[in-house]
Amino acid sequence: MNGQPGTVLITGAGRGIGRATAQQLAASGWDVIAGVRDEVAGKTLAAESPRIRPIELDITVAEHLSRLSDVLPGRLDAVVNNAGIAVGGPVETVALADLRHQLEVNVIGQVAVVQAVLPRLRKSRGRIVFVSSVNGRVAIPMSGIYNASKFALEALADNLRVELRPWDIRVVLVEPGCIDTDPWRGMLDLLDGVVEDMSPEHRELYAIHNAGQRKLCEKLQRQTKPAATVATAIERALTDRRPHARHLVGRDARALAAMRAALPTRTLDAIWARGLGLP
Repeated sequence: MNGQPGTVLITGAGRGIGRATAQQLAASGWDVIAGVRDEVAGKTLAAESPRIRPIELDITVAEHLSRLSDVLPGRLDAVVNNAGIAVGGPVETVALADLRHQLEVNVIGQVAVVQAVLPRLRKSRGRIVFVSSVNGRVAIPMSGIYNASKFALEALADNLRVELRPWDIRVVLVEPGCIDTDPWRGMLDLLDGVVEDMSPEHRELYAIHNAGQRKLCEKLQRQTKPAATVATAIERALTDRRPHARHLVGRDARALAAMRAALPTRTLDAIWARGLGLP
C-alpha cells in the first residue's frame, strides 16, 4: 500500500465515528465497504456516495464473519476496526454477562475481523487501524470494564505491529477522548440506567461515586469534539507514509495521557478520587 486511496473495510459504520469515517474516506476517493448492523443506516450511507457499499456485519456473529471472504472484493487495502461498545459502572456492580459482552465486542470481535481479512491485507501490504480510546492508556474510574477492553486492544495492536512486520502491514491505534457521538449525547441517561440496575446496597455504597461521575460527565459533554476529528486521524493513519503507532485525538486525550506518563500512580489515584468527591 502506497498511501493512496484504495479499498477499506470499516466496522461499526452505521453511526458516530464509523459513519463519519466512511463519509470522509469516500469523499477522498476510497472505496468503502461499510459494515453495519442496521439496514436503514446502510441504505442511508449508500445513498450518500456511490463509493460506499454497506454490508451486514455484526462482529460478534460468526455467520457474518465467515461471509466476509465472499462479500469482500479481491483486493483490500485496509481495515478500520471501529465497532465497539462501552459498559459502565463500578467493577463490583457489573454483571458478568455484561463483562463477557464487552470483551466479545471490543476484543474478540476485533481479532475475528483481523483474522478474516489478513490474507487480503498480506497481498496488498495493507493497514490495520484500531479505534481505541484514551481509556486504553489511562484507567479512568467507574469505567473499569471498558478500560480493560481497550487496554487489551492496545496490547493486541502492539503485538500485531511486530508479528506482521515481515509483510509490511502497518498497525495503528487511534485514541480519541470525548467525542460527540450518540453514546456521549446519551451519557447521562446511560449513567442513570447504570445506577438503576444496581442493587439497593450497591446504590447506597456507591452514591458518592455516582454523583461525582454524573457531575464530571455533565462537564465533559460540553467539551466533546466532532466525530470528524477522529475520521481525520483515521485517514492520516491510512495515508501517512510512516504512520505513528498511536494517534491521540483531542486535547482532553492528550492531557490525560500526559498526566498518566508524568505523575506517580499514587498522585493520579488521588486526583481521580478528588474528582469523584471521594473522602
